[in-house]
Amino acid sequence: MSGFLAAAIVAATPLLFATLGEVIAEKSGSLNLGVEGMMLMGAVIGFTVAYGTGNPAAAMIAAFAAGGAGAFIFAIVTVSLQANQVVTGLTLTIFGSGFSSFVGDRMIGQSVPASVLKFFAPIDIPLIGDIPFVGSVLSGHDAFVYLGYVMVIVLSIYLYRTRAGLNMRAVGENTAAADASGVNITLYKYAHIIFGGGLCGLGGAYLSLVTVPIWQADVVTGRGWIAVALVIFASWNPIKAFFGAFLFGALSILGLRLQSMGIHISQYLVDLFPYAATIVIVIIGTHKNRKEDLPPGNLSEPYSRENR
Repeated sequence: MSGFLAAAIVAATPLLFATLGEVIAEKSGSLNLGVEGMMLMGAVIGFTVAYGTGNPAAAMIAAFAAGGAGAFIFAIVTVSLQANQVVTGLTLTIFGSGFSSFVGDRMIGQSVPASVLKFFAPIDIPLIGDIPFVGSVLSGHDAFVYLGYVMVIVLSIYLYRTRAGLNMRAVGENTAAADASGVNITLYKYAHIIFGGGLCGLGGAYLSLVTVPIWQADVVTGRGWIAVALVIFASWNPIKAFFGAFLFGALSILGLRLQSMGIHISQYLVDLFPYAATIVIVIIGTHKNRKEDLPPGNLSEPYSRENR
């Protein structure tokens, strides 16, 4: 059982980064549906840099920058030009798909260098790794997984324990009131949209550098859309996002677990589980009543000071 839970955490990692990135963007009032595209951009740029330099740190930075660059385009179009956020996000997804196909075409079948694979080898956490059962689940993972742990904690503290986090939530909840209080609306939206895009890029890079360290087209395979649904499941909370990503990670590897137990079920059917769960989550999300479970008040609404 511990082996299955540990594998679920690994499978959840790309979803976790993407979900955290979208949580940050939406908390600032911007609905960026281009998560899939930003993940693909991060995946292909991260792999390209890793393949060309053999430097894992440079690959991660490049992947973050690629996702952030896609989000920057989204911010210009939706914040500065006040275009429709849904349409812009969908366009970003199409752009990211085409971008990854164009850049990655010459690298199909190429493998990540050994130096990068070595960097992402499993690492045991002192003390925690010695705890029965819990240690075998939480420890023995790669650096990317631990970075995900750290990001959950850091973002939770930032959102609910810092003045900047309070300002950011105010921007998403009541943009006009935040503006009247002296908060720089444009700066906060740009900064959080770009940072959220960077996290999505890291989620994509995990798939191309660790999960499947051989470049293949469309390596993200719909995980960006699952991440968008997970934001609703997590009620825009980083801690809940971790558990939501873990649940979907478990669903994605359930078929392998069943086969190891001698239970034969069509892999095509098993592959449907995460997406079927996504539909259920979206339906449930539309019927939430508690205030803390509701989306930010001004989510996806363009803001102009002249219309305040």
